[in-house]
Amino acid sequence: MSTIAQNKSPASSASSGLTVLITGSIMMLFLGILYVWSVFVRPVSEFYDWDIARVKLTSSFMLCFFVVGILAGGKLHLKLGADKVVLGGGLLLALGMFATAFLPQNVKWLMYITYGIIGGFGVGSAYNAIICAAQKWFPQRRGFATGVVVSAFGFSTVIFAPLIAALVKQFELRSTFLILAAAFFVATLVLFRFIRLPGENAPSAAPSAALLAKRQYVVTETIRTKEFYFITFSLMVATATFFILNPSFISYAAARGVESFGTILVMLTGVASACGRLIVPLLSDKIGREKAALTVILITSICASLLCFAHGFLFIIVVLLIAFCFGGLPGLYSVLASDYFGIKNAGANYGAVMMGFALSALTFPMFIGLIEGMMKFIVLSAMAAVGVLLMILLLAAKKKKELANA
Repeated sequence: MSTIAQNKSPASSASSGLTVLITGSIMMLFLGILYVWSVFVRPVSEFYDWDIARVKLTSSFMLCFFVVGILAGGKLHLKLGADKVVLGGGLLLALGMFATAFLPQNVKWLMYITYGIIGGFGVGSAYNAIICAAQKWFPQRRGFATGVVVSAFGFSTVIFAPLIAALVKQFELRSTFLILAAAFFVATLVLFRFIRLPGENAPSAAPSAALLAKRQYVVTETIRTKEFYFITFSLMVATATFFILNPSFISYAAARGVESFGTILVMLTGVASACGRLIVPLLSDKIGREKAALTVILITSICASLLCFAHGFLFIIVVLLIAFCFGGLPGLYSVLASDYFGIKNAGANYGAVMMGFALSALTFPMFIGLIEGMMKFIVLSAMAAVGVLLMILLLAAKKKKELANA
């Protein structure tokens, strides 16, 4: 048992929970490199003389294997401990970056493996282990705990977007990947040991026991419920708009009359995403998970339709609202999954729900990319509207079950 888990002092146990939030949030800042690929797109394209569309596909691979890593992290943190999973995930991210720095011109496609698959898997496994640890230290304030750590994940863009742009300009592409690999390696070795699950004597043990009194689904049971499909498919369609925009923020900014604002817009989407990751889970503690999800998906649908004609300042506002809503979804759905399927196997069940996220990241950029003109955004708006309907169905199923149990 870990030192933190063995600590029997309520005061020191409480500070251990705070330590997990602080160190987990710092680690999340590094893991959030996942969403900064748009800054790499043009330098990678120019360096390798590679079609931009193929370069952007790297982001889809990383997001897809990010979810595979979430599935693995959800299972492994219970067997190995959250600290070891964070260590392994952080080192995989550093390894992926390091290998990317040495890719020769004739096998540039290996970037899909080094940066996308290895890096994405590492990010996902560490990400889920941190969220699980935070929720289990603060089981009665899971929205708060989840919001804190995932907001740092979103805020990463604010730090790394300008930093990467400056590094590429100063040291060129290969050296930038090496510098980032070294930074992730050091950060992981410093931080991983503090991110641990609470022991039986921690203040969170009693409320955890109350939550454990509810039915605790394993993944094979979870995927047989209709609630799982309402949740998973609503997440899939709700995130599509951001995934279409994310690798192309700078090019869209140029097309919508704010070209000089491109890199700053990437940074601001990070701020908006971080705010969403903090505010939406906190809001869900007050108004309920389903109502919070319904609200942000509805806003996404409206904003997607506005992209049909938004230019200039309106375009910036719409993009930031989409980033805010997108940021709020992963943290919110993590708590939503534990509400419906129990806290014991929350990491694994959240991983199963995040398959909707992976399907969205991998498939929609390819298929919706084939749609020309403004029709693309009409389709995205309609898809988000389907997410609103699914959340209404989830609420109806919940009320029906509550009436049956009354």
